[in-house]
Amino acid sequence: MDKLNDIISSLDDMVWGVPLIVLILFCGVLLTARLGFLQVRRLGTALKYMLKDEEQGSGQVSSFAALCTALSATVGTGNIVGVATAIAAGGPGALFWMEIAAFFGMATKYAEGLLAIKYRITDANGEILGGPFYYIQNGMGKRFKWLGKLFALFGLLAGLMGIGTIAQINGISSAVKNYFDPDSANTVSILGHEYSLAIIISGAVITLLVALITIGGLQRIASVTQVVVPTMIVAYFASCLIIIVGHLGEIPSAVAEIVRSAFGLRAAAGGAAGTALMLAMRSGVARGIFSNEAGLGSAPIAAAAARTKEPVRQGLVTMTGTFIDTIIVCTMTGISIVIAGSHKKGLEGVAITSDAFVYGLPFPEKVSAFILMACLAIFAFTTILGWNYYSERCLSYLTGSRRKITVAYRWLYVAAVFIGPYLTVEAVWNLADIFNGLMAIPNVIALIALSGVVTSETKDYLSRLKSGKVKE
Repeated sequence: MDKLNDIISSLDDMVWGVPLIVLILFCGVLLTARLGFLQVRRLGTALKYMLKDEEQGSGQVSSFAALCTALSATVGTGNIVGVATAIAAGGPGALFWMEIAAFFGMATKYAEGLLAIKYRITDANGEILGGPFYYIQNGMGKRFKWLGKLFALFGLLAGLMGIGTIAQINGISSAVKNYFDPDSANTVSILGHEYSLAIIISGAVITLLVALITIGGLQRIASVTQVVVPTMIVAYFASCLIIIVGHLGEIPSAVAEIVRSAFGLRAAAGGAAGTALMLAMRSGVARGIFSNEAGLGSAPIAAAAARTKEPVRQGLVTMTGTFIDTIIVCTMTGISIVIAGSHKKGLEGVAITSDAFVYGLPFPEKVSAFILMACLAIFAFTTILGWNYYSERCLSYLTGSRRKITVAYRWLYVAAVFIGPYLTVEAVWNLADIFNGLMAIPNVIALIALSGVVTSETKDYLSRLKSGKVKE
């Protein structure tokens, strides 16, 4: 097992090297420049569109429901466990680079949402389909269809073996185990390994719930997420806000530590400083993309189903996902961890954030730990639901819309959720990182190639908006 973990870790280092980080950041910077910092100028408009459905739009679900489906997949363990592991691996500076990646990622997410609507199609069954594979095929041209298939393959694997299933259920079961059975006092032997009863029971319950909801398809997933997602974000935000308000005097030193760490200023001069800088940047960008999925190409799959006729409008709504996920939720998590110093205690995964909650919340230790466990469980559960939809769309692009294949895949997806709790934390996160990186490559290439289309569509819409031809 150790050898397998070493191989996965090596592959992770290879995929998430300097070239991919530069490619993703370049895409965000390019789009930000060509769009004139749209994510700043039009954030207010985007937030307004998020809550207001477009009149006479065509699609399967409302823009808000499409956003909630996307948020259900993005607001997950990345916001709790991902931030913690990024800070543990790359130091507090990793949070700084998460924010930088998210700022430019908002422009990337905008482009993804816009292109999803512009190039979506309606199949023979009347179902609306869209996402990177369609804007690659229909935007870049059919000679690039192989690139769309490559994205679909990586997306399918990410959903089935990485970010969609194993990483999420592993985070849930670890959190439940840390709360109910931290010393592994109640265990059962499975294939020669001892597992806590908390892991076994939580894994079985979540698997059952996933099966009951995912078999119903997009409509059932959307109906669940548009109620659960806003509620859980508000609850988690309130918890982090209590920690920060209760420790206002410690915020300046925490921010200073984050900035110093971001540029390797705590390390020795020369090579050590450069290594610290690269580690903070790599950890922050990789975990940031895991969390908000900007550039990954997943969100436009959900955005394509929105009831709208204006690509720019949906692009703006899609952009708010990164703002909510990283600029708000991840920032709150990261600052809470740095204030508590939980990343310095040799803890791993969710235990880091749990320690921060216990330190910062003015409640008994058990209550604080329970709040985090509940938030993590709900975050991760909705991510499993969202990624089921994403990976199904990838499967449909590769094999065609075949009912029997789709149903068989849903059960395979449920099986992946079932086995997830029994894999090691490090291997799970590294595997998720690998598939995320592989997904991002064809999608970012397409976004760069179609950046001119994004710019012209944006100028046209804003011109019509200014002249009153479309309503804000």
